[in-house]
Amino acid sequence: MRLSESSKRVISETVREVFGETASVRLFGSRVDDTARGGDIDLLVQVPTVLPDAPRKVLQLTARLQMRLGDQPVDILLLDPATSLSGVYVQACREGLTL
Repeated sequence: MRLSESSKRVISETVREVFGETASVRLFGSRVDDTARGGDIDLLVQVPTVLPDAPRKVLQLTARLQMRLGDQPVDILLLDPATSLSGVYVQACREGLTL
């Protein structure tokens, strides 16, 4: 995993700050490959309930992470009970590493 301990902590804390204590987060994509270089930070945030303001919360999380981690590109997928498990969600669930 190509994230520092402090970055992992910042991501986990910020996800819970925005989505609540029941939210979990996984890192997936190129950052889980220790031999790769570069790449954005791909995150799968999972919440136990459907949130009426989910798009706003995703934008809020993205902005906070970019400010706290330094202007690194961050992509966020939100998984709630209403989400259809299409290809990228299945891959993120299967290959993602819990932070």
